[in-house]
Amino acid sequence: MKLIQITDPHLTLPGETLFGLDPHARLDACLDHVAKHHGDVDLVIVTGDLTHDGEPAAYAALAERLGGFALPFRLMLGNHDDRGRFAAAFPALAPDGGFFQGFVDTAEGRLILLDTLEAGRVEGHLSPERLHWLDRTLAGTGGRPAFVFMHHPPFPIHVPALDAVRLADAERFAAVLARHENVRHIFAGHVHRPSAGTWNGIGFTTLFGTCQQSAALFSENRFETSLEPPSYGVVFIDAATVTVHFVSFMA
Repeated sequence: MKLIQITDPHLTLPGETLFGLDPHARLDACLDHVAKHHGDVDLVIVTGDLTHDGEPAAYAALAERLGGFALPFRLMLGNHDDRGRFAAAFPALAPDGGFFQGFVDTAEGRLILLDTLEAGRVEGHLSPERLHWLDRTLAGTGGRPAFVFMHHPPFPIHVPALDAVRLADAERFAAVLARHENVRHIFAGHVHRPSAGTWNGIGFTTLFGTCQQSAALFSENRFETSLEPPSYGVVFIDAATVTVHFVSFMA
C-alpha cells in the first residue's frame, strides 16, 4: 500500500501571506508534485490545520483546488480549523457524532483518522465520545493491523514548546491502544518538524508542513518559526514494514 501524508497547509485568505510565504502557492506546488510523481497512490491524507484562521474563503479556496485533484484524498482538522466552516465548504463530508473522523479498510489493515480538535485550544483533546469511538473502531479490526492518523501527536518530540501543545489526553489514548495491541504506526502533524521513533512500542512519524516550519529548539522553551523547506510524506506499508520518505517539493 502506498499513501501520501500532507500536513499543515495553513491556508490564509487568498492573496494574504503567512510569515512572508504564500501558503496557497505552496500547497499548489505540493499537490502538483504529488500528482506528477505518485499517480499510483492509494490515498492522500491531509492531517489538519487546513487553514490558518478558519476563514470561509480559505476553505472555499481549498475546495476549489481539490476539485481538480484527481487522486483520492481525505481531509482532517487541526487546532487552527473550524468545524462549522469546514462543514459548510465540504458538505459531502458528514461528521461522525459531530467529529470529522473515520476509517478506511485496506488490504494492509485499517487506517484510522482521528479528530483531536478542541475548539479554542491549541493542544489536542479526545473527549470520552472520541475515545469510545476509537475503542470500537479498533475492536472492529478483528485484530488486523491498524494505523492511526491524527493532527496532534500524543508523544513528545523533545522540543519543549511543541511538546507543551501535543495531545493532552495521551495517557487515556495510550490505554485504548494497549487494549488492542494492533496499532503499528501513528502519523501526526501539528509540530511542523520531521521526527521518527517509537512510543510505547508503536512507531511514529511527524512531518514538515507545506508552508512555515518550527525551529528545532531542544533546550529552549519558546516557539520560533523556521523557513526550512517544506515536504510531504510518502508511506509504504506491507505485512513486515512501514517506510516513510520525506520528500521536498520546492527548490
